[in-house]
Parts: sequence; structure tokens; C-alpha cells
Amino acid sequence: MNKLFKIIITGGKTGGHLFPGIAVAQALERLHDNVDVLFVGTNAPFEVQTLEKYGYAHNSIISKPVKGGSILSKAFSISILLVSMIQAMMIMKRIKPDFVLGVGGFSSFAVVLAAWCMGIPTAIQEQNAIPGLTNRLLSKFAKTIFTSFKETKGLVDNAKVKYVGNPVRQTDPVESETSLTSNDFNPDKITLLVTGGSQGAASINKAFMDALAIMDNTDRFNIIHQTGIKDESAIQQQYDDLNIKATVKAFFHNMPQLLKMADLAITRAGAGTVFELCIMGLPAILVPFPHAADDHQTFNAMALEKQDAAIMIKDNELTGQTLEKTIQGLVGNKSRLERMAQMLKRIAITNADEKIATCILKTKEIKV
Repeated sequence: MNKLFKIIITGGKTGGHLFPGIAVAQALERLHDNVDVLFVGTNAPFEVQTLEKYGYAHNSIISKPVKGGSILSKAFSISILLVSMIQAMMIMKRIKPDFVLGVGGFSSFAVVLAAWCMGIPTAIQEQNAIPGLTNRLLSKFAKTIFTSFKETKGLVDNAKVKYVGNPVRQTDPVESETSLTSNDFNPDKITLLVTGGSQGAASINKAFMDALAIMDNTDRFNIIHQTGIKDESAIQQQYDDLNIKATVKAFFHNMPQLLKMADLAITRAGAGTVFELCIMGLPAILVPFPHAADDHQTFNAMALEKQDAAIMIKDNELTGQTLEKTIQGLVGNKSRLERMAQMLKRIAITNADEKIATCILKTKEIKV
């Protein structure tokens, strides 16, 4: 048996940060038969519950985004950071990790910085075309920077950068979701997957329901709708009122399986979603989240739209009428859907998870 390899993966809170970390953990386990993975992040219910479903251990630390403003608020942010670093150092003294990987989100800052101070090898993984604040700061300390896009703003000429693509989960949680047959899922129908990401998207939910209300022949669709926790009951009631059958949940833990089943997605443009669409070859209508840091989702969506691999609708231009017209135009044009699918697969990098895992294992000269 190979020597035990201990790794801390830090960051999360949202699926866009958490799922790439899970993908890397899964790759490490495939490549090395004696890996001990610990996730360190927030105590957000989504993060804790998701990791539990995937079977990974998790420790939480106090973590707040650094805010400017008054001297008092800055002093408070610094005090929280110091507490977070102390907590991170205590975890690392107990675990003695061989490597620490930051996957973004403000909780990763203290952990990666603490590891750097303790001489533990570190790397960060940036999912988006425009790095978030945490990774921009950590890029000065981390030994390696894994990027998802070939041209990541501010990192193009950085010698630490390894362009590998975005890691995508290859297996679903240990506790898999129930079948969709209970809602009369028909593989011969066109399957629409509607999702606003792990947090949901009120604008997409509203526009899609408005589109269904004016759409003919809705019975030709299978509909899988991830609503987010806030809108689940209201959206289900609207389906009932329209007498339309759909599979509706606040959150699906088996999204890779659902992506394989779908013919068209209506979704946000987080990096994790974009790269999963590419790997699955799933055409999509992308509605970037307008308040994402540095508007990075728009840049993610544009990267696909420029290659005719997706259609982008800006959030402030999204209406039921616009969405209905776009959906009808795509489902009525099979050849275009096929071209989009081919282009997505051409763009896809399918082994980003194993590239990162291999690089991490090489720091301990472990043969893979």
C-alpha cells in the first residue's frame, strides 16, 4: 500500500467553489489508494450537507468576507482573519497535511495563508475567467495556480499558472437521488433542465414559468427544475396551476446525471456549470448572474457564445417572451442543437481533475 497522503481542500459555501474541490478529491482517490481528504470551510448548511452526502470529512472555521469602510469595520475584519488563521493552524497541527488546495471563497484565504506560513505546499484553483478577490490575494503566496480558462484576467503571464480546465465531478453522491419516473419522465420527449445554481435564481424561475404560460405543446417536454430553497413551493404551485408535470426540487445532488439526461439547459453561467455543459455537450441558454464579482459570469458565458456553443441572455433582458422565443427557436432547430453540442465537446477539457490531482501528488514524489 502507498504511504498515506493527507490533503486539505478549502473553500466552498457555493457549488461553484465546492464541486471542483470534490472533483479533485475523487481524482486523488482514483489515482492513489491511500488518500485522506479533509475539507475546511464554513458551516453553511449547503456545504456541510453536500460534503456529508459525498462522504467527505469537514471542519468549519470562523470566516467572514473582508470589508472596507470605517476603521472599526476594518479592525473587525482583521480580527476575524486572525481568529480564522489560528483555527486553521490548529487544524493543520492536528492533521499534518501534505498539501493544501484552495478552491476559492473567502473561507479559503485564512487556510491557504496559514499553510504557507507553516511551510506546507499550497495551490489555488480558479474557476472563472476573472479571478475572485480571495484568489487574487492568494496568488501571491500559493506555489501553483490552476486555471480553468486559457486567458484568465490578471494571470496570463504568471509563471505559477497551470492551465488545466475546471474539475468536474465524475460520480454522484453515495446516496443517489430517486428516479424521475414518478413524474412520468419520458426519454422520447425533449428534456429541459432549468437551474439557477446551488442558490437558485429568482429571475430564471420567473421567466421560465412566464414562458410556459404562453407556450404551446408543453406536454412535449420533460422538465427538471432546480429552484433554490426559497422558491421551491411557489414554483411547484405554479406548475400545478398550469397543469404541467415537472420534477421540481430546491437542489439536486445528482446534477451530472441530470445533465446527461437533458437536451437543453436554461441556467446561470458559473464556471462549474459552463465546464459541465462542455463535457456533457449540452446546449444551453445562459443567463449570467448580474451581481457576480467583476461580472465574471458574463465573461464565462461570452466565451461559449463567441464560439456558437451557447446563447446568452442578459438578466435585465430576460422575460417570459424572450425566453419562450429562444427555447422554441432551439428545440425547433435540431441541426443547430447538434452543432452547439459538437462545439461544446470540442471546447471541453475532460481530465482537469486528474491533471490537478497528479500535480498535487507529485509534490510528494508519489507515482501515479
